[in-house]
Amino acid sequence: MIQTVHLFPILDQKLIELLKSLSHDDWHKTTVARLWSVKDVASHLLDGNLRTISGSRDNYNIPPDREINSYEDMVGFLNKLNSDWVNATKRLSPGVLIDLLESTGKEYSLIMSEQDLDREARFAVAWAGEQRSKNWFHIAREYTEKWHHQQQIREATGKQGIITEQLYYPFIDTLLRGLPHTYRNVDAQPGTAVGIDVGLEQPFLRFLIKEQDGWKIENHYPNETNATVRIPPGTAWKLFTKAIKPEEAEKDITISGDSNLAKVALNLIAVMA
Repeated sequence: MIQTVHLFPILDQKLIELLKSLSHDDWHKTTVARLWSVKDVASHLLDGNLRTISGSRDNYNIPPDREINSYEDMVGFLNKLNSDWVNATKRLSPGVLIDLLESTGKEYSLIMSEQDLDREARFAVAWAGEQRSKNWFHIAREYTEKWHHQQQIREATGKQGIITEQLYYPFIDTLLRGLPHTYRNVDAQPGTAVGIDVGLEQPFLRFLIKEQDGWKIENHYPNETNATVRIPPGTAWKLFTKAIKPEEAEKDITISGDSNLAKVALNLIAVMA
């Protein structure tokens, strides 16, 4: 279980402080989300707050406007949902967005704190290949959404501050839970192991291990790995959220052992895209 509930108020406070520090020009800078400006990303974060409050507090949910029969169908639906919201809120000023984010963020964090972490989540973490997920994983996935969108704003405006052990490690640890799904079609002998290091000054290692029934992700592995890949944090967060492509990331990574086996990890996409 990855603990993230206690981090939402901290991350939210940093977001509000960040947004209040931006200049007029900052709000209109392009982010790594390509089609979205800083203001668009802030608006998207507000949408996440409002949808969660409406659905969790008020049990008010609008059914999809199309049949959802596949992962691709779900991605298409979410992309349209997100686009519609961002386009509609272009008329809102940065000040209005900040006010709404500040008020809804507190209620959002409260909702997260009231969840039973061991219960089955309403929404499975599809990018990890799950049909059913525990609430703790769903909440951790929500944390990764808030973290990486805030980091997009920070990257665009040159204001760092959340790539820290406290805030970054739970984010990246959650993303790495998608690696077994990424390796699902890789044929290997049981006992084959791949190490992934995405740490800051010190290593932060997770191990992907082939077992009889598939690949598993573990925090520790006592034996020698068949391959190890080191991905710097500044590259890892963008790579796994589809902001950059694997070939763009390769210049920054270090691989030892079986490079073909290690490079599969670069295809992890831990967002609905």
